[in-house]
Amino acid sequence: MSAGLLGLLDDVAAIARMAAASIDDVGAAAGRATAKAAGVVIDDTAVTPQYVQGVAAKRELPIIRKIAVGSIRNKLVIILPVALVLSQWAEWLLTPILMLGGTYLAFEGAEKIWGRLRGHDAHAAKVVDVGEDAEKTLVSGAIRTDLILSAEIMVISLNEVAHEGFWARLAILVVVALVITVVVYGVVALIVKMDDIGLALAQRRSSLSQKVGRGLVRGMPRLLAVISVVGTVAMLWVGGHILLTGTDELGWHGPYGWVHHVEEGIHHAVPAVGAVLAWLFNTFCSFVVGVLVGAVVLAVVHVLPLGRREHHSGGADAAAGTAVVEHPATPEEGRQ
Repeated sequence: MSAGLLGLLDDVAAIARMAAASIDDVGAAAGRATAKAAGVVIDDTAVTPQYVQGVAAKRELPIIRKIAVGSIRNKLVIILPVALVLSQWAEWLLTPILMLGGTYLAFEGAEKIWGRLRGHDAHAAKVVDVGEDAEKTLVSGAIRTDLILSAEIMVISLNEVAHEGFWARLAILVVVALVITVVVYGVVALIVKMDDIGLALAQRRSSLSQKVGRGLVRGMPRLLAVISVVGTVAMLWVGGHILLTGTDELGWHGPYGWVHHVEEGIHHAVPAVGAVLAWLFNTFCSFVVGVLVGAVVLAVVHVLPLGRREHHSGGADAAAGTAVVEHPATPEEGRQ
């Protein structure tokens, strides 16, 4: 009886070791997949803070929380099942779907630039001052943008673990989705609340704390302005890169082949910083593609007669993904 019990315990211990090894394997694979998608993760972190610019301080964290929940839903409910099913039975569809998302990102980045050139935000109001509907518009726009960036992250991660079995891929991608969402929106929350942290430090007795606090308060508007620009550039860069690599995967090798050839030449020509310069060249070319494609889509949507009719009939005129609600100038503003 005791020998049978000991044998059972040995079997349980062996199963536990196998389970622990499997967990370690999933964790290691998730780490590799996350590292592979790091570039898009950085872009996602840069894009998101601009959605809470102009929002009252008390609504910043609730809005970020709503966007984070939407991001988890994007990854686990929409992207993960679709990506796994397509990778199992229709892998050829992944690239065209990603390219549609890249086109949307390029359009969104181009529209933001167009809006700034037109002075679209001259009389913008805080979304919380306008009402709950404007906040919902802001959140839904941010979640739409997150859907594209999350799809890129998840597909890159999927490619990294394509050799794994179905259930292993599922477990790894769930871990990647959760870790990346926590990291991205944790950093975003820290960025947007940095001025509040600075204000709290400025009210302490320590002269050093006061100095650091005042520096944070003064520096945050500039940092958020820089992040807003970086976020717009990231949309164009990521969108263009998706399109550039997508055309290569679909059989049109010319554009990406030329970029890759020049990139390799730069990498080998300058040994010390060749890798950095090659990456910058690839990024610049991706950005140019994003600008060109975004400008074409923008022209179709807003410049051609169809776009103008939609605009005059009350179509959404805010920059894509933002909930900036414009109001007419007040009499005092008119007199100024």
